[in-house]
This record gives sequence, C-alpha cells and structure tokens, in this order.
Amino acid sequence: MNKQDRKVLACVDQSHFADTVADYAAWAARRMDAPLELLHVIDRHLEQGSGDDHSGAIGFNAQEHLLHSLSDKDAALARSKREQGRIFLNHLRERALAAGAPSADMRQRHGALDDTLAEQEDNVRLFVFGRRGASAAKTRPEGSNTLGRNVERVVRAIHKPILTVTEGFKEPERVMLAYDGSAVTRKGVDMIAGSPLFKGLPIHIVMAGKDSADAPKQVAWAKDTLTAAGFEVVADILSGDPEAVIAREVKARNIDMLLMGAYAHSPLRALLFGSKTTDLLRAATIPTLLLR
Repeated sequence: MNKQDRKVLACVDQSHFADTVADYAAWAARRMDAPLELLHVIDRHLEQGSGDDHSGAIGFNAQEHLLHSLSDKDAALARSKREQGRIFLNHLRERALAAGAPSADMRQRHGALDDTLAEQEDNVRLFVFGRRGASAAKTRPEGSNTLGRNVERVVRAIHKPILTVTEGFKEPERVMLAYDGSAVTRKGVDMIAGSPLFKGLPIHIVMAGKDSADAPKQVAWAKDTLTAAGFEVVADILSGDPEAVIAREVKARNIDMLLMGAYAHSPLRALLFGSKTTDLLRAATIPTLLLR
C-alpha cells in the first residue's frame, strides 16, 4: 500500500468542536506527510417534527397523498443536510490546508458512525475525532469533562490509533505515554519510535499503579527503545491510582498530548467493573491518542 492510501481521517460533525478536530488532523497530516480526509457522517434517521397532523384523522383516499408528501419532505430534508454538510466540510478543508496539511479531501456518508469508520480502516493511518460532539454541546455545559456518546463504541469498532481531541488547538510540545507494560503499550512504544508524528518532541513515560518487580525492566526497555530512535526520554515509575497519577503528572509537567492503551476488556466487563480507559479519558483534559 503506497503512502497516498494511508490517510489521516478526521471525523467531524456540525459543532464548534469541528474546527479543533480539523486543526489536530492537519497537524498530524503535516507531521506524517500524509493525505487528510474530512468525513461527515449523516445519520440515516433524519426524523424531524413538522407540526403537521399525521394521525389517523385524515380524509377519504388521503393516505396515498400523505405518503407522497412525507416522501417529498424526507427527500428535501436529505438534500438540505447534504448541502449544509458540503459547505461545512469546504470550510474545514480550507482551514486544514491553511494549517499546512499536504492535501485535504472531503466526503459525506449516510450511516452509523462506528460502521462507517470500520469500513474505512484499512486505508487509514490515524483517526481523529472530538471527545465530545454536537449532542454533547447541546446537553452538557461548557468545560464539562463527560465523554461524547460515540467515543467508546467507535474506539471499540476500529483497531488503528485514534486521536481524541478536546476543544481548542495547541501544537504539542511535550508528550506522555501512560505505560503499563502490556502488549498494547509496548506496541505504542514501537509506533512512537517508527513514526514521524512525534519526532523531535520530548517523551515522558509514566508507569503508575501497584508496585511490580518487573516494572523497572519494562520501563527500561521502553526508554531504551525510544532513546535509540533519537528521542529525549524521561521515564518514571510512580505508585498510586493510575487515573489520579496520570492526571496529576499531565498537569505538573505541562503535557500537551497523552498516549495510552484503550479498552483491553470486553464491553460487558466494562459495564460490570468500569473501564480504566474511560476513567483516564475523563481525567485527562488534553488530546489523547488511544492505542488498540
């Protein structure tokens, strides 16, 4: 697969979070010299109340007329949604190109967000989307740290790295890897070492949690791997609850982007026992790159 097939895919909705998604996607595309695609997924269900009386109290032989009327209204609504989406995507495309993206394409699709992204996965190097979206903007106050309803479902549906961003762009200068020695975070070390995305940026490796006899060896491997790849690395093993430790260290070290493994357990287990991924996402107020 050539480079042009491995794109940065930014999934956006028509909310004020979209500009930030486009900015981070353009930053990633520029760093990796990868094409950028802006994707707007329109939900198949465009139900919208019109105020008309659609009850059974209609005149004789009026059912066929009503069905045609409803069909025409649905078609007009779909056309309106597509046109709004085209204008919206064109604005983001111009923004991304101005921010230095090597190229930027745009696409609209009808369907479910998780299914649509899973279909695109083979041609994607990095997904980018907002941690909150249009629905969260309507139902949550500004500054709320709750997650958008699509985040966990989408992250579980795909297996490429996913950059979830918060509101307001800041070009990353310091990066932290929440490292636990698992296969996923070891893969993350290899990804950092082999990708141009973080070249030239200092990397902080933090292992938090219960004391482990293997921890020093695991952290030493991660540090040595990144140092050999030319990175400036700070590595620490810290006791305490991972959520609290990572949130504290992000703030204390002025970290701009967090990397961590995501949803290693099943949705049922997360329902019964909670999810460390969700806890860390809620605690972290900075963009977070999720590794699957």
